[in-house]
Amino acid sequence: MLALTSICTLVGGLAAVIYTDTLQYFVMLGGSMIVVIKGFQEVGGYTELQRKYLVAIPEKMIDNSTCGLPRVDSWQMLRDADPTVSDMPWPAFLLGQMPASIWYWCTDQMIVQRALAAKSLSHAQGGTLLAGYTKLLPLFIIILPGMISRVLFPNEIGCVVPEECYKFCGSYQSCSNSAYPKLVLEYLPNGIRGVMLCVMLSAIMSNLTSIFNSASTLFTMDIWSYFRPKAKGKEQLMVGRIFILILVGISILWIPIIERTQGGQLFVYIQVIAAYLAPPIAAIYSMAIFWKRMNEMGAFWGLMSGFVVGMVRMALDFYYGEPACYEEDNRPFLIAKIHYMYFATMLFWITVVVAIVISLCTKPTEEWRLIRSTFFTRFDHSVRQDDLEMKERVQNELLSATPALSEIGEAKTPVRWYHRAYNFLFGFDNSPEAKENVIAMNAHLVEITNLHQKRWEKILLNTILVSILVVAGILFTYFSINPFTEEEVHQLQREKLRELGYTNILQ
Repeated sequence: MLALTSICTLVGGLAAVIYTDTLQYFVMLGGSMIVVIKGFQEVGGYTELQRKYLVAIPEKMIDNSTCGLPRVDSWQMLRDADPTVSDMPWPAFLLGQMPASIWYWCTDQMIVQRALAAKSLSHAQGGTLLAGYTKLLPLFIIILPGMISRVLFPNEIGCVVPEECYKFCGSYQSCSNSAYPKLVLEYLPNGIRGVMLCVMLSAIMSNLTSIFNSASTLFTMDIWSYFRPKAKGKEQLMVGRIFILILVGISILWIPIIERTQGGQLFVYIQVIAAYLAPPIAAIYSMAIFWKRMNEMGAFWGLMSGFVVGMVRMALDFYYGEPACYEEDNRPFLIAKIHYMYFATMLFWITVVVAIVISLCTKPTEEWRLIRSTFFTRFDHSVRQDDLEMKERVQNELLSATPALSEIGEAKTPVRWYHRAYNFLFGFDNSPEAKENVIAMNAHLVEITNLHQKRWEKILLNTILVSILVVAGILFTYFSINPFTEEEVHQLQREKLRELGYTNILQ
């Protein structure tokens, strides 16, 4: 998958990534809806799912242990604040997930690149709102089908005995990662099963193409251009393609590490890693927008301090590992008692404090760099020094690439086949049409880099924004009210345990 995706990204670039992502969006949405409908038909509806999930207990349990029993708060989204009681404390979720969300939705190149590709500010905001509404769907098309899968396959998906888990899915920790594929393979007919295979492969390829393209852009424009400030577009294109190949190699080497450290719950593993790496970026991004006194030194040392602290926690997590449910937790206090979301909150504010101190102790940023780069200067129409430099550089490249008038009438030298293949692979195009497109794009950029919006566009977009906030609030409230009391859950589970022959659990 990594190799095939890299070929797609190498040859197609950002345009291919966006077009394929759009197509894959409809494939994933349509296929997932089929799984949801089929799953609810099998369990008898949402109300039955709520009850049956709580008694989805595997036949083989560990004596005198509640490991393997569905949690009492399984249907409660915002859970107890005490991390020793809850696996996701509500203050930790609200305060710790916020930095990760700011990082992903506001600073991750994969997302930002799509907003910057919009035709106008209104298009960018409208696309963002559509993505927000779409992001509500995973609860219904991924989470609930996963819970349905545990109801239908309690022995496989809910396994707790390490040997049983390994027999079912090749992991000693858990088989939660197999919940969705298991449901697809067992309950869908062959034709629909093929569609769902496309859905899962589309989800993987969509992420990988976006990451490869965005990472190569960052490396080329920020790192390579720093060491090679006069590098031309042709050189930058080649460097970006080569960097993608390097990323593929690193990704393949990282696969065994993921398999060993994700503990049978890949999504949780992703959130944990984000909690250690994202808060410093979110903190610096927020301060840079809302505090004009922030300077480069403050941002750099804030990021570095946050990065070091986050990496120390991540290294400790990798070294000690999470003990099994039935094992005693002898890890250090920092890991065992401080939930990773609480740690993300602390990491965010550590970065903020370091950035403020360093910024105040060093020289402020030049005034021209603040033009249109903070929330309070976004409407400033003054000319930036770097805008002039970029415009001059682009014009010089165009002049150097444009043939002389005397050459236009001459017969064109035929391009050999290997030159054409080389140009196609690395995205080089020196045709007159390509030069005209570059000139038109620069003119278009001048037009769209202002923040002008029509009145009706503002009203419509703000109305949609308010509506999505209301919908999200309603969903959080509804799914944070537990439909069962603790005693009701235990009573249901006692009856199921007695059926399975266990009388020494939940006595």
